[in-house]
Amino acid sequence: MAFKTLFLAHTPDADPDKNNCILETPKYKLFVRLVRGQKQALEVCKKLVKEEEIESILLCPGFTHRDIAEIAGAVDPNVGISVARGDGPSGRISMEAMKKAGWF
Repeated sequence: MAFKTLFLAHTPDADPDKNNCILETPKYKLFVRLVRGQKQALEVCKKLVKEEEIESILLCPGFTHRDIAEIAGAVDPNVGISVARGDGPSGRISMEAMKKAGWF
């Protein structure tokens, strides 16, 4: 049985039905979904926790504390929730790269 994790990332032009993939080994299964916002994030989390028995959710740095709490409240309490956050310089570097890509 594999450990199942969902990674969610925000992007302004996301379609989680099209922008997704699964990476796996016999012991690990990583579901990746791109979402446009919190509404899609909640839908994806609820669906995959139920259908795929996701055990852990990893969120990109764009999720706020409120978003995280809302996701935690929407899924099984036995699902771990983590957030990928960088330090100050890394955040500024990422923000500049996102600006260049036209996110804002």
